[in-house]
Amino acid sequence: MNIASADLNLLKYLDVLLREKNVTRAAEQLGITQPAMSNSLKRLRLMFGDPLLIRTSEGMTATDRAQELQPLVRQLIAQAESLFTPEDGFRPAESRRVFRIMTSDYAEGTLVPHIVRRLREEAPEVVLDFVTPSDVSYPDMEQGRVDMAINRFNEIPGSFHQVTLWRDAFSCLLNRDNPIARHFDLDSYLSAQHIWVSKTGFGVGFGMNPEKLGGLGWIDHALQRLGRSRKITIFTRHYQMPGLLAMNNDLVATLPSRVARMQAQNPQLIIKPPPFEIPEFELKMAWSPLLHHNAAHRWLRRLIQEEAERILAEDP
Repeated sequence: MNIASADLNLLKYLDVLLREKNVTRAAEQLGITQPAMSNSLKRLRLMFGDPLLIRTSEGMTATDRAQELQPLVRQLIAQAESLFTPEDGFRPAESRRVFRIMTSDYAEGTLVPHIVRRLREEAPEVVLDFVTPSDVSYPDMEQGRVDMAINRFNEIPGSFHQVTLWRDAFSCLLNRDNPIARHFDLDSYLSAQHIWVSKTGFGVGFGMNPEKLGGLGWIDHALQRLGRSRKITIFTRHYQMPGLLAMNNDLVATLPSRVARMQAQNPQLIIKPPPFEIPEFELKMAWSPLLHHNAAHRWLRRLIQEEAERILAEDP
């Protein structure tokens, strides 16, 4: 096929079709009628000499050729958007763009309120859609369906861009009347019952086994290195919970220090350093190379980094 005879606008249609795998939804995304979308699919099939999408019992399924084309098409579209969008082409105060951001519960509690406050001031019409780690996958990010992820990552695809927003340590949160509060050492820590909060990541599983603590995260790995383990009786996936649960005078929550400090004004709770060493962790922001040069995306990344720096500057 001669490129001079190709309608390159169809690549945008192909990108949406391969993402949605549904003609009706693709038409809605592009703001065209379903017959027009069906006609575009026919033209795309002729252009590439391949059916691209095949109807199966599970809906429309991409062919092998379509799966090969998808990342190439996304890259071409991203480069074209970068080419034709001037540096000052994105105007936050006028934009109604939707940003879809995967955030851990930790990031939602510590960073997101600052991001939202800033956006209300500078881009009041921008829409933020925060999703949880279990809602998305790395391919969702690679294809640009999710703008970015803000989380703690053990590993991440090498093609992704990433930046460290800050580092955080751990603190222990417990009731002032907890019997171990006065003599808080490793032995008394281990004699207590504990609240566990998940280190949320992509593809989070469900169902915890208290007898198998090896994969639970930084705190239990640190104890394993000492040949010790703690008794966990409460498992939760939300960092808002431990502050409430630690009000019980027989429970201890070991949390990232920024989360623990959010309870500093509670007169019934005290914050203590862990009686053993737990390595710090990094909160990172990661995004697909497809969005790296997008003007709106660059603006939001810069804003998030500035807010993270402001939070660090205000640290006690």
